[in-house]
Amino acid sequence: MSPAFGAMEVEHYAKGVLLEPFLHQVGGHSCVLRFNDKTICKPLIQREHLFYETLPAEIRKFTPQYKGVVSVSFEEDEDGNLCLIAYPLNGDQDNLENVDYSDCSEPKSKLSRWSHKKALLLENDNLTKERLRQHRKEDKMKSHKLDEELDWVKKSEVLYYSVEKKGNVSSQFKHNPWSMKCHQQQLQRMKENAKHRNQYKFILLENLTCRHQVPCVLDLKMGTRQHGDDATEEKKANQIRKCQQSTSAIIGVRVCGMQVYQTGTGQLMFMNKYHGRKLSVQGFKEALYQFFHNGKNLRRELIEPVLKKLTELKVVLETQDSYRFYSSSLLIIYDGKETQEVPMDSDPEDLEDLSEESSDESAGAYAYKPSKNKPSASTVDVRMIDFAHTTCKFYGEDSIVHEGQDTGYIFGLQNLIAIIKEIRDENSE
Repeated sequence: MSPAFGAMEVEHYAKGVLLEPFLHQVGGHSCVLRFNDKTICKPLIQREHLFYETLPAEIRKFTPQYKGVVSVSFEEDEDGNLCLIAYPLNGDQDNLENVDYSDCSEPKSKLSRWSHKKALLLENDNLTKERLRQHRKEDKMKSHKLDEELDWVKKSEVLYYSVEKKGNVSSQFKHNPWSMKCHQQQLQRMKENAKHRNQYKFILLENLTCRHQVPCVLDLKMGTRQHGDDATEEKKANQIRKCQQSTSAIIGVRVCGMQVYQTGTGQLMFMNKYHGRKLSVQGFKEALYQFFHNGKNLRRELIEPVLKKLTELKVVLETQDSYRFYSSSLLIIYDGKETQEVPMDSDPEDLEDLSEESSDESAGAYAYKPSKNKPSASTVDVRMIDFAHTTCKFYGEDSIVHEGQDTGYIFGLQNLIAIIKEIRDENSE
């Protein structure tokens, strides 16, 4: 069908943008893809799109920046690899005037290629076609083993993956297995529908992890109710059961996914939603503690900025009338790479040396120690995401109109704040 997309990085306006896996998706069931360093995209859902286009200014600071809509096609290159390509909607370049394309035109160290069965990451630098064919031949020979590994990954609820040590922590590491699972499901759905439909609308959103070298991400499902007003009786019963069997019904919040860096072992720990549903209230508290713990010590300096932002969000939501954020999630994000601790009596030359990371495997980020200085609130992020079931009286067409606050969501925020304060107080120096 389509030719190889090597030139697409240069001619992205004319030919579109090759969408890559978004490594840091830790929850949800909708596929999230990387558009460029600062932008991600996900399938457009009308209700969520409406939310982003009409949300109040006071809520906007607690959501990802909305950047527009693109058309996404499911295509094959000359070697049979499946690709997702984003094009301006209806050929209208003005649609994407706020999107920074500069990241798309820079050479990528890794190019995402998708086979029919699974995701495959190939080094793109200086690889000839012959070497690429050899890679694919070797991959076919290993397919059975990889399929078995994927089955194991899907069944595992907590995993530890080692970060590749190449002088600093920002080197590429393995996919979060949840991200991989969502990508595969999305590609399979689009493949099955390719004969009847091959144009999909995706919304573009701010990549909240782009400012962090090793993003630690906690996805929390908020509220005591998860089903939308338009849910079928079967869906409603299923969502009620999940809430009753998890911490959602008790404290209005549950773990939906987690990715946290362990300094001591150089590993990323992944926790998925199935494990999160099984947690007791005490287990939820322990998971929160683990999120703020780097394997050596509790990142106490992050707790106050997180509490500050959670409290600000609570105040904002208490002023909102009619909004219901059913099945919405709350993300907490910080950088697993800590700032270097510099003695007060350090020489200027020593400070100069510390300003550049060593290329030695034993140095760089792996030699970093936590700073005793409290970080500014900007070093941590608290954002609401996923609004496919959000409703508000301003939408106009909803058959059910709610009044007042979203008490279930606010209840979850109150308990989340209280539990994080408990962790802080129990681990104060």
